[in-house]
Amino acid sequence: MGGLEQLREWVEESSNIVFFGGAGVSTESGIPDFRSVDGLYNQQYDYPPETIISRSFYEKNPEEFYRFYKERMVFTGAKPNAAHVVLAKWEEEGKLCAVVTQNIDGLHQAAGSREVMELHGSIHRNYCSRCRRFYSLEDIMAMDGVPRCECGGIIKPDVVLYEEGLDQGILQKAVSYIRHADMLIIGGTSLVVYPAAGLVNYYQGHRLVIVNKTVTPVDNQADLVVTGKIGEVFSKLMEG
Repeated sequence: MGGLEQLREWVEESSNIVFFGGAGVSTESGIPDFRSVDGLYNQQYDYPPETIISRSFYEKNPEEFYRFYKERMVFTGAKPNAAHVVLAKWEEEGKLCAVVTQNIDGLHQAAGSREVMELHGSIHRNYCSRCRRFYSLEDIMAMDGVPRCECGGIIKPDVVLYEEGLDQGILQKAVSYIRHADMLIIGGTSLVVYPAAGLVNYYQGHRLVIVNKTVTPVDNQADLVVTGKIGEVFSKLMEG
């Protein structure tokens, strides 16, 4: 696994790291990337994932949306892995200032990270679409079918669906963190989902690090590329 020593050295020297991560950060916690369509998926659903988790589908067919959402996007038993733990540790040590994530599972916070920009929202926040009352994930999972508020309104997870825009406040905050970072580590994302993927362009430093299993479109711009699973790479970082 080439580049580990260089990465370790840069982390030691940095005091303003930003980490930008995607689905690959959570796969090692047992949360599959919902885009990886498998045989089980094909047997159970009549529509592709991108269709089911779109705003228009949610509004037209909330029953099917929630069936997919609860079975394929919520993993209540998932625990943080080495990547989550190391990032929280760096924040505590004053090395890392923010995590920007495309994930909705809340595992960064579960590991102890405090400054987390959730670009696509979180399964842990749910609101009645009529009266805006808050509901926890436990509340939602305890309800059969489409979860409804006491007022009769449908409860919607605070996650960004296809056809919905990202929260501009969170996006701007993420841009600001990335722009001022002395080191940007990108991990567990293929950088193909926009506008999130475009955030990389705001980095102005000279320590752009990619940690990913596969090639990304910005590998040629990176100052360091480490190929591998991010949890394994971060575990090795801690060993040194």
